[in-house]
Amino acid sequence: MDLLDKLIVYYSWSGNTRKIAQIIKELLGCDIVELEPEQAYPSSYRQTVEEAKKEIRSGYRRPIKTRIDVGKYQLLFLGSPNWWGTLAVPIITFLSQHDLSNKKIAPFFSHGGGGIQNMLEDLKRLCPNSEILQPFVVYGGGKKDLKKDIEAWLKRIQVL
Repeated sequence: MDLLDKLIVYYSWSGNTRKIAQIIKELLGCDIVELEPEQAYPSSYRQTVEEAKKEIRSGYRRPIKTRIDVGKYQLLFLGSPNWWGTLAVPIITFLSQHDLSNKKIAPFFSHGGGGIQNMLEDLKRLCPNSEILQPFVVYGGGKKDLKKDIEAWLKRIQVL
């Protein structure tokens, strides 16, 4: 797979998912895009949790200002924190706006102790015609050997 065939798309509220995305970019040298909601989430963790919970329960898709042409990419690295057991709303919005049929998706997830819960199943439901690769999952911002863990994951999914 050519380097130009890969794209990293992620959303990060606290910076943990961004840290993983930056390491993947460093290792692979591929394009990277951070999703940005039209209306940013509050800087307060508690307020963000409440807004995200309401959005997820109601099925609301918070608009994103980020525009991406995914057509030329064959592999998307998709990064999200765990929000109430599922993907962050900006990621759900992105997936609802793009047809990723016949593309490979390599998910990477960060969480605060809840693991991935329904994240992988929800991703498969949102991208039924995509090949979903084994996810990379990390607690918080990861350990000091995070880069080595990511390298091992990239080798497992046969990208590195």
